[in-house]
Amino acid sequence: MFKSIQYRLIAYTALLVMSVAASAVLVVQSKMVWAALCSLMAVVCLHNMWQYYKRFNQNILFLLNALDNGDYSFHFSESSMSRREKELNAMLNRIKEILTNARKAVIENEKFLSLIVESVSTGIVIVDEHWHVQTVNRSALDLLGLPVFTHLNQLSGVNETFPTLFKEMKAGDNLQITIPNEREEMQVSLRMSEIKLKERKIKIITLNNIGSELETKEMESWVRLIRVMTHEIMNSIAPITSLSETLLTLHHQPQEDSESADSLRNNTIEAFETIHSTARGLLSFVESYRKFTAVPKPEMHTFPIRHLLDKAVRLEEPAMTQRNISLMIETANEDATIVADERLIFQVLVNLIKNAVEAIPETGGKLLLRYGYQPSGRSYIEVCNSGNPIPSDVLPHIFIPFFTTKENGNGIGLSVSRYILRLHGGKLLHSTSPEGLTVFTVVS
Repeated sequence: MFKSIQYRLIAYTALLVMSVAASAVLVVQSKMVWAALCSLMAVVCLHNMWQYYKRFNQNILFLLNALDNGDYSFHFSESSMSRREKELNAMLNRIKEILTNARKAVIENEKFLSLIVESVSTGIVIVDEHWHVQTVNRSALDLLGLPVFTHLNQLSGVNETFPTLFKEMKAGDNLQITIPNEREEMQVSLRMSEIKLKERKIKIITLNNIGSELETKEMESWVRLIRVMTHEIMNSIAPITSLSETLLTLHHQPQEDSESADSLRNNTIEAFETIHSTARGLLSFVESYRKFTAVPKPEMHTFPIRHLLDKAVRLEEPAMTQRNISLMIETANEDATIVADERLIFQVLVNLIKNAVEAIPETGGKLLLRYGYQPSGRSYIEVCNSGNPIPSDVLPHIFIPFFTTKENGNGIGLSVSRYILRLHGGKLLHSTSPEGLTVFTVVS
């Protein structure tokens, strides 16, 4: 590549070969003095070849060492030397320039990302494998109430349980915690992500203040609940009030003969029967509310999912036979288990299967049950039916207590089921499968 170097190496190589050959011949002829001179010449050739090798590689070594130490201030001379040496140094300077520009771009990107991290309202904490904080933004410090944050153990000053809670979080986990400050208690959502950099695991924890969002949702839920309860109570109270007023009016009217008296008596009996049935309906509504608010605290233990499904299906077998419903159970893990309160989860499954059966037309359809483990490791159960999908105008209200579209329904089945799942730290979700099936998923 560099001809001047090539020519010199060729010359010294040729001289080295001739010196060694001459030295060998002179040794055979016993001319030791001349043999020694030829050997000395061979040593000089080797020494010069080594010096040239070092000379034309030391710049490359210097470049690599400087870059490894983060030193970009050097510059190789491109004057007073051979053309090939100039080409080599020019190439090394070009490499340095490229790497310098790349380093500047990385630094600018780091500044840009740091500005973004500091600007967002989401708290961001980045920790290494030993729980040392590598990066933390101002939002995270404000949410945690810490002036400086260098290790997760400092969270014990906020709450004694927080260091253990944060360390036990797995990638993909999403938790909610309460952080007190001087003015209020903040509801904060935590989420953990994980990435591997330079053979090290880096954990990224994000914190979001969801207090205002929860308050809005809570207020909306209360408004919807009160609207439904008011509607139900008014529907019961209105006929009672009307009939009471009618009875009072009739009672104060003079009765001229026995026929009028009999008519009054009959009207009174009918009115009392109506009041009685209406009152019983109101009591039933109140009993439903009591059931909704009286769900006990779950007693957790591990049990097989398939056994629970078989028990729940047996309760609905008569209705399934009557409606000509075919049942399928699918799983990738026959022995899958769930950690929950068996009695409460059984109540949820019975309700979901009953709803699915009632949603399928009497002409027949399909009920599909799936269960197993999600990629996150959590247990899941899906109850799918081929009935008509839930109308779009009804869908937003299906989990609201006492909301129902059924003629004889009380509207607490799905809301109680979701409440039970929340007590377990799980979820009850609605979706539509690609095959068009209505799906309710229990995640625990």
